[in-house]
Amino acid sequence: MPGALDDPTTRTDLAATRAGALRWLGGGVIALVLAVLLGVATVQTVSSGGQRLPFAGLAVVALVLLGLAALVAGAGSLLRVSAWTRGLAGTPWRTGRLRIAGPAVLRVEPDDGGEDVDLRLLSTAPWRTRAVQRLDAHEVRFAAVGEGRWVLTADGLGTLYGARTP
Repeated sequence: MPGALDDPTTRTDLAATRAGALRWLGGGVIALVLAVLLGVATVQTVSSGGQRLPFAGLAVVALVLLGLAALVAGAGSLLRVSAWTRGLAGTPWRTGRLRIAGPAVLRVEPDDGGEDVDLRLLSTAPWRTRAVQRLDAHEVRFAAVGEGRWVLTADGLGTLYGARTP
């Protein structure tokens, strides 16, 4: 039986998810560069006798914190995509009906008559959680990608969603 990674749609979805991770990393780098540039500009302005820039220090701190958070989010997402790629290489997609039991609590009823799979969505982003909630009672594809780790998607989503067993 071919792995889920053999499906061109899966490769496209993984590429889109990887691109999102790279956008987070890029945004984090940009924020850190802007923090350095603002800090240098502020020091240069003040040391050459110019007037202090109001809230420049606060802006530098905010940019550093946001940049670091974006770097962590991007790196974590990139690591997840790598693990999912390895897991999907040897695991076929299964199909089933998705049932929503709560904000991030899911149950997949497999079409192959197997045992229902209870899952907890990994995403904490409200827009990703809502996107999965809109799939209630719809057909989804899901696959185990590790011990207690799952990936699910549906036709036309263009991305993958991570979940774990509770």
